[in-house]
Amino acid sequence: MNITEIKQRVCQAIDANRDAIIALGEQIFRHPELGYKETRTAALVSKTLTELGIAHETGLAVTGVKGRLKGRKSELSVAVLGELDAVVSFEHPHADRTTGAAHCCGHNAQIAAMLGVGYGLVKSGVMSEFDGDVVLFAVPAEEYVELDYRRRLQADGVIEFFGGKQELIRLGEFDDIDMSMMVHIESDNPDKSFMVGATAAGFIGKSIHYRGKEAHAGGAPHEGVNALNAAMLGLMAVQTQRETFRDDDHIRVHPIITRGGDLVNIVPADVRMETYVRGKSIDAIMDASAKVNRALRAGALAVGAEVEITEMPGYLPMVNEPHLEALFAANARDLVGEGQVRTGGFTAVSGDNGDLMQLMPSIIPSCGGITGQAHSRTFVISDPDAAYILPAKAMAMTAIDLLVDGAKRGKEIKQNFRPRFTKEEYLAFWQELLAGEEK
Repeated sequence: MNITEIKQRVCQAIDANRDAIIALGEQIFRHPELGYKETRTAALVSKTLTELGIAHETGLAVTGVKGRLKGRKSELSVAVLGELDAVVSFEHPHADRTTGAAHCCGHNAQIAAMLGVGYGLVKSGVMSEFDGDVVLFAVPAEEYVELDYRRRLQADGVIEFFGGKQELIRLGEFDDIDMSMMVHIESDNPDKSFMVGATAAGFIGKSIHYRGKEAHAGGAPHEGVNALNAAMLGLMAVQTQRETFRDDDHIRVHPIITRGGDLVNIVPADVRMETYVRGKSIDAIMDASAKVNRALRAGALAVGAEVEITEMPGYLPMVNEPHLEALFAANARDLVGEGQVRTGGFTAVSGDNGDLMQLMPSIIPSCGGITGQAHSRTFVISDPDAAYILPAKAMAMTAIDLLVDGAKRGKEIKQNFRPRFTKEEYLAFWQELLAGEEK
């Protein structure tokens, strides 16, 4: 078969299983689960892979599921990813009333599209035409939520990283994968369309603990050390740094006070804050992070308090590999037309796919089929074909481009890619950050 015939057969197989693919997406939507707790969703993925005859592993980074479709040769491995977890949105009409979990992030569509690729490749019988493997990988915990729960998992030795892809990198589950792709939803886009070329910020998280000395706020405030004053001065000092942030670096710092004291008539001695420091590049994030830490320490110094700044690994910036993205875009145009594939710009949101993008060729284009804003009560998948079926076809077609003809195109992309980190350097980067806790 030539490449056009292979793509046609795969797309026909996806169409033939359209109802099953959409039903998977809708079932996941109705049963949202938060990160590192996605047991029901992982079981559904495992069940579907079993039905398709795809050998797979479960329980990776707590809930991850990894299946492999082998070609006639295994000269390259291309992963199609889908994220298992939901986000917290108590106001969403389909939220879990106990946990607040809701799939207003569109991750249910990612899993459905990933499994749709599996349907297309298995039911069409085209894997014998490939000179590489396709890995279907359901990954946990992309949304950066329930941090106290994840800290407990960390303390118990269950995980080291809050992000699922980060944890899977640490565990070596991406060591046998050469490149990856995933399609995300785009807010307020009901059309059958795709967006490519968008980049996104990375971030570092910080937990800040100011310690002062309690005293009677009315009778003897002079005997106390006001940790809330230290925090307020620290926040004002952060504000004074903003003019030093270059516009092109897209730095965002957005702290909150999570504890401001105990009683109004006691000088606050225990004040806590959290913040992210976001930016377009790793260098810009690290520069801004150092300035923020300096400002926070200044608040403590001014009033004689102590401050402890605990760094939390966030996510690295997202940058799509251009040659891999060009293949995807060409397939997307074949599916929806030239005018329905557009190029995006920079966004200050973040995701752990950015970490993977620093290590291997990766892309995360966006699709339509969505009404309402992501992460809000208004989010709904209004066009299942646009959200579930078209992404499955586009990713399957791209995998075909990469793996036929001796996996020539995939090998070229891999050979020309220059990673920011090796796996060892990546882990050392985060470990150094964690070891650099400020006192």
